[in-house]
Amino acid sequence: MLVDFKDLPDSSRIWIYQANRSFTEDEIKEIEGKLDTFITDWTAHGADLKAGYDLRYKRFIIIALDQNLNQATGCSIDASVRFIQQMEQDYNVDLMDKMNVSFKQGEFVAYKPLLEFKKMAKNKSVSPNTIVFNNLVTNIAEYKTSWEVPAHDSWHSRFLN
Repeated sequence: MLVDFKDLPDSSRIWIYQANRSFTEDEIKEIEGKLDTFITDWTAHGADLKAGYDLRYKRFIIIALDQNLNQATGCSIDASVRFIQQMEQDYNVDLMDKMNVSFKQGEFVAYKPLLEFKKMAKNKSVSPNTIVFNNLVTNIAEYKTSWEVPAHDSWHSRFLN
């Protein structure tokens, strides 16, 4: 059951997929249509899942699930992973690699392999105040407060001197 992301409770579980490039406006419209269809039909053992999504910075797909109605199961999570893998193929984009880092450079969102981000931190090309995206957040409450934060407030801080 598709609902507006903004209407989901803060306790809703989320999954964040970051793209290795920005999506075009046309791609975003297509992706929204595919997300609408997927989430409308998404179930766990035949029971509707109350879920929504957010697309941010033309680069992040955030899927949220209100587990107060029905919880995700292994099969429903597998279905969402297959959906994301299909999106990777459809748009020739990487969405599943968690070993990459996205961060802001001004209003631009940069995307770097973790090793390159570590080098940038060592060379002081990124600082403790660099805004990073902490894709390890697990619910909407954390998403609102701890997703887009200075590096010193995230797991990224371990790479900063």
